Order: sequence, then structure tokens, then C-alpha cells
Amino acid sequence: MPAREKACRECKWITTKSVCENCGSSNLTTNFAGLIIVVDPEGSEIAKELGLRKPGAYAIRVA
Repeated sequence: MPAREKACRECKWITTKSVCENCGSSNLTTNFAGLIIVVDPEGSEIAKELGLRKPGAYAIRVA
């Protein structure tokens, strides 16, 4: 069975691990909605607007 995706409550990074690879927080939840994939944070207006500086998958809303 594949690992369940979790979103970091601090930075919204989506991971399957028990610690966020983006900020190091262990405050993760499976209760999140939406998904943003950032490929080029410097060229993306959405990434700039949301303050995302690293390529990866982010949750839109985290509970």
C-alpha cells in the first residue's frame, strides 16, 4: 500500500514522510484540499503571490 500524502501545516508542502522536507516541521495533516505544482518558482506569478520559493507540490488549503 502506498504511503498517504500529508500536508505541512506550516508551509503547505505535500509529502509522504513524517517530517516536512521543505521546512522541517512535523506538524502534518492528511486533511487538506487542492494542489498546486510549482515547477519554476521565479517565473510563476502564482508562486510569487503565495510566497513559494521552492519547486514542489503544495496544498491550497490545510485544516
